[in-house]
Amino acid sequence: MSVILLGYHNMGCRALKVLKELDIFVPAVFTHKDNPKENIWFDSLAKLSEEFGIPVYYPENINEDKWVKLLKELKPDILLSCYFRDMIKSHILEIPKIAAVNLHGSLLPKYRGRCPVNWQLVHGETESGVTLHHMVEKADAGDIIAQKKVKIDFDDTATTLFRKLEDAAEELLRTYIPKLLDGTAPRLKQDHSKASYFGGRRPEDGKIDFSKDATSIYNLIRAVTWPYPGAFCKLNDKKLYIWKAMPVEDLTLSSIPGQVIIKDRDVFIQTGKGMLKIISASFEHMPKGENYIPKELYSQNIILK
Repeated sequence: MSVILLGYHNMGCRALKVLKELDIFVPAVFTHKDNPKENIWFDSLAKLSEEFGIPVYYPENINEDKWVKLLKELKPDILLSCYFRDMIKSHILEIPKIAAVNLHGSLLPKYRGRCPVNWQLVHGETESGVTLHHMVEKADAGDIIAQKKVKIDFDDTATTLFRKLEDAAEELLRTYIPKLLDGTAPRLKQDHSKASYFGGRRPEDGKIDFSKDATSIYNLIRAVTWPYPGAFCKLNDKKLYIWKAMPVEDLTLSSIPGQVIIKDRDVFIQTGKGMLKIISASFEHMPKGENYIPKELYSQNIILK
């Protein structure tokens, strides 16, 4: 029995480790070359594959004929996608003998599409999970094999939530890849009426709107904080990144959203409802320290926009 892995990021690495642990033959790994413009904080699936002696391929478009030909020659029983960034067309999905399956970082049918971890935090969800499902040409819409839930704590960031999902994914794959191979895996159709879809996030999506309530702004900050691009606002003509903050919904110190208030040496920002206590901020593209706040914020006359 063989499984070809299409993957990237820590999830791809976790998947490969599980496959090797299960002593499943992996004839090839397909992954992406790192983008030099992206902050590469995650593990390298390419490097791990090479350590295992597995051939690695870097298709710019895996749906091209040369890759289809190679996949057919490799004759996989299962095609497993774990955080592979390209949509896979039907002529590839039909290649494996048993199934083409994908691991997704949400409890489908909710949060189909890109960046599910970030979007779930932006929307203040209290529960997440991973879903192993059959692939179809529509993103994340195929029949569900299994899911594993995880709790989202109020202080979770995208990084801490991702780590929880990595552990859940490893457990899910360890249990259900063997079931797929021996034909005992369950299969449940998704309720498409309950589906939600979200696209990829851009750095400019981190712009803070201080007319929103403090908790909504807090959710945005923790969803995109370092090592992601960060939530930001403008102080005069300079971009200010807020890396860590806490909402205080029952406190109001100003009638102007975005106004900075200094109270007991703490820095607060008035929002549409409640205050945001700033813990870490910087003008740089990365935090300068866990509790660093630029001296420019220590003024009662600043309004952030």
